[in-house]
Amino acid sequence: MKLLDVIAAVLVIIGGLNWGLIGLFDLNLVATIFGGADSGLARLIYVVVGVSAAYQAIQFKGIQTRWDSTAA
Repeated sequence: MKLLDVIAAVLVIIGGLNWGLIGLFDLNLVATIFGGADSGLARLIYVVVGVSAAYQAIQFKGIQTRWDSTAA
């Protein structure tokens, strides 16, 4: 489960950085790299990042428990 937590966290960070670039510079890096915002691959990336965010939100307490080094 910890590997899934890390993958989801990395994808959420990528999504956050992409949104930051959109807000600051009007640059959608995912769309730029993968051939436009409407390309199939870019849309897949958006979906995977969204699912990762949902996983992080739903599993928030479980993630805290798994990563708590003081938990028995």
